[in-house]
Amino acid sequence: MPHPDPEELSLLALYDDWDDSNTRDHLRVCPECAADFAALRRTVEAVKTPPETSRLEVPGPGVWAGIHRELGLSESVQDDPLAGVREHYGTVRPGWAPAETTAGEVARDSRGGGQDAGRDTGQDVRQADESAAEREAPAEPVSLQERTASRAATRRSQAWWQRPGPWMAAAAAAVLVTAGAVWSLNQTPRPLAEADLAPLPKYSAAGSARVVETADGSRALEVRLSKDEAQGYQEVWLIAPDLSRLVSLGVMNSDSGTFQLPAGLEISEYPIVDVSDEPVDGNPAHSSVSIARGTLAT
Repeated sequence: MPHPDPEELSLLALYDDWDDSNTRDHLRVCPECAADFAALRRTVEAVKTPPETSRLEVPGPGVWAGIHRELGLSESVQDDPLAGVREHYGTVRPGWAPAETTAGEVARDSRGGGQDAGRDTGQDVRQADESAAEREAPAEPVSLQERTASRAATRRSQAWWQRPGPWMAAAAAAVLVTAGAVWSLNQTPRPLAEADLAPLPKYSAAGSARVVETADGSRALEVRLSKDEAQGYQEVWLIAPDLSRLVSLGVMNSDSGTFQLPAGLEISEYPIVDVSDEPVDGNPAHSSVSIARGTLAT
């Protein structure tokens, strides 16, 4: 049994009720395709599942400063984008802390105990920022080795989610990749009908054709041949079963091409795909010389 096209796996991953029993049967016996399908499903579910926002906490003002510093961003985006959120709530909730605040300080502030109990939390944040600034800019010069050791000690005292660094860029990239993957899945053309193209006498070019529907509802015929054998030029046609009616879709200048279908054209009335060899004589009619031909099946 041949492996399903990536488009088929994408459609199965996107739509639970997608009717494709052959592909579903194939997934039961092919571990490789089953693994690809599982990966697609995880991506779709990750984007479709709404996040749990009841436990989300706004990070402290030092976090954006750390992101800005580690990624080397420009001064035009130096302002903390979450400053307005903190101003709206007026105070910093337990668990909200600047990037340079240690885990022990966060825990103490959350309990509200010790000699600092009852003190204005906004003042705590300001003092924490001042302390962080002092650590970043000591009064007296220090060696590179001492500065590196100090920074490493500070990072070890922080929870992983408080540490500005490359993981933030990686997380942002992961979100963009996931969103891009789902967008790509949503844009994948849906196959409507396919045909094998067999060579006619005196020719040897073979290939395939398929009708696909894009996200905006339009349809196109995709044609591929193993080679171009035309003495003049190749023209692609759709022909009625009794060969009494035909529709020209256009010229194919290479061994493949994509042709938009007229909006009102019924595939069932013109199921034969024909690639003809047309002389350059100005006559728009079919030359009656066909290179390859096949019948579309849904």
